[in-house]
Amino acid sequence: MTDPQLAPIPYEEFVAGVHALADALAAETWRPDYIVGIGRGGLVPGAYLSHRTGIPLLSVDYSSGVPGFAAELMAKLAAETRAGRRILLIDDINDSGSTIVALRAGLAEAGGPADHVRVAVLIDNVRSRAKADYRARTIDRAVDKSWFIFPWEQMADRSTVIEDAGAMPERLA
Repeated sequence: MTDPQLAPIPYEEFVAGVHALADALAAETWRPDYIVGIGRGGLVPGAYLSHRTGIPLLSVDYSSGVPGFAAELMAKLAAETRAGRRILLIDDINDSGSTIVALRAGLAEAGGPADHVRVAVLIDNVRSRAKADYRARTIDRAVDKSWFIFPWEQMADRSTVIEDAGAMPERLA
């Protein structure tokens, strides 16, 4: 396999994306009671968006791979939505849509009403099987095969980034 085309996202572009998401939220009457950062990629954007909007931040460590851990947190979030509170899930990228689909399904299985949940992402793939409600930037994976590297991911060794990209070749082919 050839190395993927790495596309580092400058810090300023990341911050501009958070501002764009905050502005999109402010333009609507729907307002979340909580922002929920999706671990790992949505934690940093979630913290920034929380500070920008004043909306409290919660988190779900979806990418940890620890059996049952995310399910327990999803049940707690579903209970919050059943009690009438609204949540905004945030992640760095909606690429294939698998994370959003799994999280929405987990909330639904735990009895959470879908109309109390929305999703925000920094980058949204128009070909994703899941739809984000708010986005800072849109891409078309049929055209753009870049492996985006957000500022917090730039702390990793290049070999680790390439290894992560190699684990998902369908996104880059």
